[in-house]
Amino acid sequence: MLEARSGPEDVGTLYPHQWAVTGELWERLLRTAEREIDILAYSDFDLAEEAGIIRILSDRARAGVTVRIALRDPDGPHVAQRRAEGTGDAMPAKIRNALTLYRPLGTVENIEIRLHHTVLYNSIYRADDQLLVNQHTYGIPAAQAPVFCLCDTGDGELASLYLDCFERVWAMSTPLT
Repeated sequence: MLEARSGPEDVGTLYPHQWAVTGELWERLLRTAEREIDILAYSDFDLAEEAGIIRILSDRARAGVTVRIALRDPDGPHVAQRRAEGTGDAMPAKIRNALTLYRPLGTVENIEIRLHHTVLYNSIYRADDQLLVNQHTYGIPAAQAPVFCLCDTGDGELASLYLDCFERVWAMSTPLT
């Protein structure tokens, strides 16, 4: 039997909803990255339209930070599944809107945008060793689902699990043309 723990070292703050993560926290997370920024989401529309995020991503890339953004292919087969959960036609539209907002970043060196076809159980936002993980919940919009912060300490099991997830999805994603 596995032994229960009060909380792994790599777990930080827990937010009951994605909307509770302030714009200031998103900006600080991305602005402080020195090596890499990774974003894995269905649409990421809320972050893409956040004032200043596109500029921060562009500035960090120009400073040598590798930026990788993987969003759901709006024409992919799993978008229909999200419709069945009650999102209607909102999900493909949100993805297309986010891609429109992110598209100028495609010409910036050190930034790559890809489309994935996976079923996501969470969205992952990484800036160096700091991660925000938005847990997806069936039938619940991402903004209403919980988010927890992780710190990749090198020996933390949870952070490694989510970083491996990002790498697997990234490897199967196709570059945005």
